[in-house]
Amino acid sequence: MKTISILGSTGSIGTQTLDVVRHQNDVKVAALAAGRNIRKLEEQIREFEPRIAAVWDEADARELRQKVADTSVRVVSGMEGLIEAATVQEADLVFGAIVGMIGIVPTIAAIREGKDIALANKETLVCAGHLIMPLIRQYHVHLYPVDSEHSAIFQCLNGENPGRIEKILLTCSGGPFYGYSPEKLETVTVSDALKNPNWNMGRKITVDSATLVNKGLEVMEAGWLFSVTADQVEVVIQRQSIVHSAVQFVDGAVIAQMGMPDMRLPIQYAMFYPDRRSMGTERLDLFKLGSVSFARPDMETFRGLPLAYDAMKKGGSMPTVFNAANEAAVARFLDRKISFLQIYEMIEECCSMHKVIPNPTVQEILDVQKSVMEHIRTVWDKD
Repeated sequence: MKTISILGSTGSIGTQTLDVVRHQNDVKVAALAAGRNIRKLEEQIREFEPRIAAVWDEADARELRQKVADTSVRVVSGMEGLIEAATVQEADLVFGAIVGMIGIVPTIAAIREGKDIALANKETLVCAGHLIMPLIRQYHVHLYPVDSEHSAIFQCLNGENPGRIEKILLTCSGGPFYGYSPEKLETVTVSDALKNPNWNMGRKITVDSATLVNKGLEVMEAGWLFSVTADQVEVVIQRQSIVHSAVQFVDGAVIAQMGMPDMRLPIQYAMFYPDRRSMGTERLDLFKLGSVSFARPDMETFRGLPLAYDAMKKGGSMPTVFNAANEAAVARFLDRKISFLQIYEMIEECCSMHKVIPNPTVQEILDVQKSVMEHIRTVWDKD
């Protein structure tokens, strides 16, 4: 029996993780953690019967305690509650599916308790990869990537010598605005940005996919996961989202992982690695597909991608600035306070004025995020 904890259980990755659990008979859920979706979390508690349920706000926790008073679950709140969910004794695998930098501290806590990590939280490696990867080695735990692209690379490297990687080919759908000019992007709306051509994701990551910032964050993640430099990661537009990523080796061979665009596959692979289990999902039909296409990304128009490469090369605290500025910008775009192209402007401004801290501690990472958010509130929200 495998026992898991899910941080971010009511989000897109969290609900799909529970869908995988639902179709297996040997997985138990020890803890669930969510943000503000109390209704959904109550449903999950009643179905999966975890020992611990965590929410961020204590007022929400009080409401949830009343709703599930007839169950045996213990409801906790705040960062302390999140850490308790991540370190619950029974769990041997923690799914980090929570959105934002809030995921860093509980992930570190889980590693120190000897838990394996199935990671979907980008910020954990983008901002704190220099802390996370040494801890993974120090505590002899495993880190399984859940992002479809990083899972694909992980699968391509199965049985291979990672020291023989020449280049990682990180694929990208191109988002809903593929082929758009800067002039055309000036008039796109929130509803336009939320129409991803292939993937069903949360609102924030869907906008990140439209700006290609998401791919920039994944370039940074790939650097930490597979010990490669920014120059060894090449982004490739693959519109059908059938080739999930590939690895080119020093001998010129390229190994790619293909499949239908369904996040349950990389989730289940992380859950049961190295085993592969049957999934009752749609199969890839190569005859029906006919062909796949590849293209270079337009890095002049979609400036989030080159800004991410620059942040990765500068390293230290710069990726935190990039991530925090993007998080703030996307929130304002979704609230219709700024335009699509102003997302890039906000990121570029914040990065240009930051003095890099070479090896930031967790507290320094959080302080940098706070300072970026404060700057944006002062400068961009002044009207």
